[in-house]
Amino acid sequence: MELLKVDTLAEAKEKLLEHTRNKEFPTETISLMNGLGRILAEDIVSPMMVPDFRRSTVDGYAVKAEDTWGANDSTPVFLELIEEVPIGAEPKKRVLSGECSYVPTGGMLPEGADAMVMVEYCEPFDDHHIAVYSHGEKGSCVVQIGEDLKEGDEVFRAGRRLTPGDVATLASIGIAEIVVFGSPTITIISTGNELAKPGEEKPKGQVYEINSYGLYSQAIQNGFNVNGVNIVQDEEPLLSEKVKEMMGPSDFIIVSGGSSQGKQDITKQVLDKLGEPGVFVHGIAFKPGKPTILGYDEATETILVGLPGHPVAAMIIFELVVLWYYRQKTGVETGIAIPAIFESNLPSAPGRETCQLVQLIHGEEGYIARPILGKSGLISTLSKSEGYVIIDRNKEGVKAGEEVKVHLL
Repeated sequence: MELLKVDTLAEAKEKLLEHTRNKEFPTETISLMNGLGRILAEDIVSPMMVPDFRRSTVDGYAVKAEDTWGANDSTPVFLELIEEVPIGAEPKKRVLSGECSYVPTGGMLPEGADAMVMVEYCEPFDDHHIAVYSHGEKGSCVVQIGEDLKEGDEVFRAGRRLTPGDVATLASIGIAEIVVFGSPTITIISTGNELAKPGEEKPKGQVYEINSYGLYSQAIQNGFNVNGVNIVQDEEPLLSEKVKEMMGPSDFIIVSGGSSQGKQDITKQVLDKLGEPGVFVHGIAFKPGKPTILGYDEATETILVGLPGHPVAAMIIFELVVLWYYRQKTGVETGIAIPAIFESNLPSAPGRETCQLVQLIHGEEGYIARPILGKSGLISTLSKSEGYVIIDRNKEGVKAGEEVKVHLL
């Protein structure tokens, strides 16, 4: 029986980048309205000042601040009302000493005014004068020109995955279209004679198929287009036919199961035979996920991935290899690891990096990382976890009280 010639996770990633160095993900121009969750493919610089006029943050009166000094509840200041500025319109009159103009929230301040006083602190005195019962400081309740963004400011860099706030920010500088990376395409194949479809009655000895549901959800969550989800029996001709069919239209083909060295583990043979150069990683020194397979077909530019059959291992390797690779190629900003104190002593796998799922608990002085323990293949451990800790292959484990970095799932 062939023994796995394992690489470290870092070595496997390096080989993946090297074998696919010429692969690029195409870009496309889309409407900003459809930008949520998409990855910018170019830097964006503000073409204007935001705001590009002095804007009131309240409903009230535009004044010269020094005219209101000394005003209080018992001693108001009386100012002549010279104009009511409609929202969205430019003031017509300049405010001179002793004068004021009414400006609604978001409205443009007239020239000469340098502060706003809220309507709650003012009242009409007669048809042409306002009594002001509060003093205004210079610049109070006013957003200055360029206070939000200045012309030439770098708003976002390429690789930014857009949030709702990002989309709104781009709208504020008048951008209607953006250049983003096209969504990568992925085909998901689960292999196994023991797999039954959820929703159907399963015979004794079979299990409901999990991996495609988890992997599909991870792919969709990260903006992938899923070409298809398939369950294939452990027969080499069937798996070969499906992989060959999907190699052209897919950036990634993911085969879960059949990646170790059991009698019916055929994934490596199929991926190596169909791809050119074929498989270049078979096994990584990592727990869980040792029997991971990585391959490539240059003609179709399809990345071929064999994932372990255990659902937790499959989903973790998908995160650490497939999603990592896409982020590397597109420059996506990675999440910040959260420092936490490990709750208990935990041994690791000798000679292998270990990925330990953890739950984050609020402690008196910060987060506590509580390990989620369970035997291999128990999928509920993943749903109970907020993140994971990577234990170095040269460490025997983690000690209680040790500070660790928790990567959020």
